[in-house]
Amino acid sequence: MKQHGNTAQAKAGQRVALTVAAVGVVYVMVNLIGREYGWSNRTMALLDLAALGGFGFALWQTFQLWRARRNDKGES
Repeated sequence: MKQHGNTAQAKAGQRVALTVAAVGVVYVMVNLIGREYGWSNRTMALLDLAALGGFGFALWQTFQLWRARRNDKGES
């Protein structure tokens, strides 16, 4: 019987999901705070790039997890 929810891959998937959620929440909050305090467009663009980096990291982790699962199943 296959184990679900408590494997290393399941925990890695949960970490990726939490990363995406956290980056999304922080991104929205930073935009609201930046608009309230009148931060410059240059500062906001830097923070947008930081969020893009966070989402890119999560995408990379998702790709690595997908590849690990494919390798476990014996696919190439």
